Amino acid sequence: MRTLYRASHVRPLTARPPGEWLLIDGRHVERVGTGDPPDADRVVELPGATIVPGFIDSHVHLTGTGVHALAPEIARTRSREELLEALRRIAAASTGPLLVHGYDESRWPDRAVPSIADLDEVAGRPIAVVRVDGHMSLANSAALREADVLARDGVERDERADPTGKVTRDANDVLRRWFATHLAEDEIQRLQLAAASLAVAHGVTTVHEMSLPHERGLRDVEVLLGHRERLPVDVVTYLATTDVPQVMDLGLSRIGGDLPVDGSIGARTASLSSPYTDGGTGSRYFDDDQLATFFGDGHLAGLQVGVHAIGDAAIEQVVSAWERVYRSLDSRGRRHFRARRHRIEHFEMASPDVVERAAALGLGISVQPSFDAEWGAPGALYDQALGWDRAETMNPIRAMLDRGVELGAGSDTPITTVDPLRTLAALEGHHAVAERLSRDQAIRLCTLGSARLAHQEDKKGTLEPGKHADFVALDDDPLGPTALDDIRPLLTVSLGREVYAA
Repeated sequence: MRTLYRASHVRPLTARPPGEWLLIDGRHVERVGTGDPPDADRVVELPGATIVPGFIDSHVHLTGTGVHALAPEIARTRSREELLEALRRIAAASTGPLLVHGYDESRWPDRAVPSIADLDEVAGRPIAVVRVDGHMSLANSAALREADVLARDGVERDERADPTGKVTRDANDVLRRWFATHLAEDEIQRLQLAAASLAVAHGVTTVHEMSLPHERGLRDVEVLLGHRERLPVDVVTYLATTDVPQVMDLGLSRIGGDLPVDGSIGARTASLSSPYTDGGTGSRYFDDDQLATFFGDGHLAGLQVGVHAIGDAAIEQVVSAWERVYRSLDSRGRRHFRARRHRIEHFEMASPDVVERAAALGLGISVQPSFDAEWGAPGALYDQALGWDRAETMNPIRAMLDRGVELGAGSDTPITTVDPLRTLAALEGHHAVAERLSRDQAIRLCTLGSARLAHQEDKKGTLEPGKHADFVALDDDPLGPTALDDIRPLLTVSLGREVYAA
């Protein structure tokens, strides 16, 4: 069926000028034009609206976003007491093991978090509160005991060797995986659907799902693959594993994704070359040979390989490992290597030298601009943890774009909101003036840039004949003078389906 969408502006983000209407035929764009429109089976009038390509979020966690949405008040707490009060309310209204997400003590005037004794008083059943970045959790005694994590690496202990309730590294993964086992398959489906529905309500038509079997088990991605065709958003799946045969058995062409080489700055587990302001240099989850072997195996299997790296030491380790793989190839193999666009997620503490080396390798970088908006300002988390000399140079997005790095953008939802207009605002308002993007550059990064990271530039990212009918109609022109905070989606179309209407 041919459907005609009439709007004030249709911005294809190509060399062609803006149009006044968009014609689609089923799942694909037929053309954009001005003047008298062609005949169509159906006409949708969108007076005053501007149509742009659908936004592509290059880094999401669907199930985690659904979990976050069940208790969003956790993210709004601003003290230990507020967090405990929220937990009491949630626990009183629920049964069974309780896992919630989103606290961020770096925003609290007093950054002391609840103790294990505090959490034990909330309820006798297992309770865990996941930090906003996902790399640390607070757990009560029942959760530590039932999840069998007390002997695991990452359980913090006090001077008497008693657990404090804080868990990171392996203990955090095992704890969260135990909670995931208590979700029924239909519950996982509902969580993923809730997250997908939230995405399309914000104008996102495609997401790059970063599935985490070390935290949620393999069942989580199996459930997703079983119903993703019924979700309102198009899903590209990355599986955080080093098991190449497993990924190929699942029919996936991508491996690693958000597979952590290090942790996060908030949990003090991002791997640094010099210590945090409060001590320690973080965690490294692979040695150099392990990482190079994984990269080489994945590349030779024909897969796109990705990993998570935040700290400067982790980024150096990842780029050096890729250089080892690249140097082992002949000239023809090196051309194929560059075309693969192997990915690094986050890449926050990248020096100019390592940016240049990543560009030379043709690596794809998935950035999360809202991280800078949330934690990049003087006095915020990165300044607290690293000192301003290091924090000031983080997330060099404009520098990467200028050096020709393959670049796309995502939210890492539920860590930051899936709203792409917030991402655009973060790109425009980067803490470092020299790293700010224009509105046009920001929109292209969140559409065509993210499409290129998944090798989908022939299908998505612009509105051209034959491409997927993925677009969003906004109530004002995002390339005009209107502030992004004042713009709202009116209609989202993914693969020709109208999946959201205001």
